[in-house]
Amino acid sequence: MKAFVYKGNHELKLEERPRPRLQSPKDAIVRVTLASICSSDLHIKHGAVPKAIPGVILGHEMVGVVEETGTEVSKVRPGDRVTINVETFCGECFYCRRGLVNNCQDPDGGWALGCRIDGGQAEYVRVPYADNGLNRIPDSVTDQQALFTGDILSTGYWAADLAEIKKDDTVVILGAGSTGLCAAMCAALYEPKNLILAEIDCERADFARQLGIPADVVDPQDLKFVISDKTAGRGADSVIEAAGGAGTFDLAWQLARPSGIVCLVAMYEENQILPLPHMYGKNLTFKTGGVHAAHCDRLLRLIADSRLDTTGLITHTFAMEDILEAYDLFEKRLDGVMKIAIEMNK
Repeated sequence: MKAFVYKGNHELKLEERPRPRLQSPKDAIVRVTLASICSSDLHIKHGAVPKAIPGVILGHEMVGVVEETGTEVSKVRPGDRVTINVETFCGECFYCRRGLVNNCQDPDGGWALGCRIDGGQAEYVRVPYADNGLNRIPDSVTDQQALFTGDILSTGYWAADLAEIKKDDTVVILGAGSTGLCAAMCAALYEPKNLILAEIDCERADFARQLGIPADVVDPQDLKFVISDKTAGRGADSVIEAAGGAGTFDLAWQLARPSGIVCLVAMYEENQILPLPHMYGKNLTFKTGGVHAAHCDRLLRLIADSRLDTTGLITHTFAMEDILEAYDLFEKRLDGVMKIAIEMNK
């Protein structure tokens, strides 16, 4: 089968690999129909994910059709269209029982697909703990609509949940990349009084406005004035940092009001400094880490009910044979790219 592989030392390569086989009675083999490229894949390429193993097949955003299941898989069967969760989780350990699936204690628990075990930028993928990692796609939902359920949409939903949004709140989201846009879509479900999306790139800001998210899209230079004006000078009740750029970590906690919440969902390539003496007395709550992607069925229902729609994020579609070209376009942010769909049978 065709597979896109992280070779180490900044090298990626399209290769022929054997089709995966069941390794456990809890596994499933999925024929991938549609995959995507995530910024985390670029972090792996550049060596910013120490756990990534050279030789691993990349990809953790994909949907497909179940081809084969182990004897202990009961939730899905061959022929089912499914989303694939970015997290691998056993469902039984201390953390899984509490919904903290990113911290699953299984050796392959957490973000494993496309990082520590072979992922889904390939024609087939083995999914461990398939009853937990696969969710059936409703008949009314297309592959394109479901594509981001297991990763960036789950991240956006998780970020909005972390932010503890109430209807009188002012919520600020830093970054109108795909994760920030998903966070804005999910934050809007809580109907906050003010939803503000900050983006320094004019093209991306315009893209965000065209999606129709009920948010004020503003330049970061204007943020402090806009927030002050909307909150009588208090600051934002919640700030979701989804940019991961230079200075955005500091900006996030500076924008939050005293006793506010700062959610860090961006992945940084460099260490960040927490200046405790300068924030003393502000009594902020910081929430950070990898997504607990435990709500995919709920997200698929929201998609089926037309309350969430991420298809507008897909700006480009490539055949698997052209994935190197797709990566180049995505990494260089050319031609207004936001998210790319990779078709396995195009």
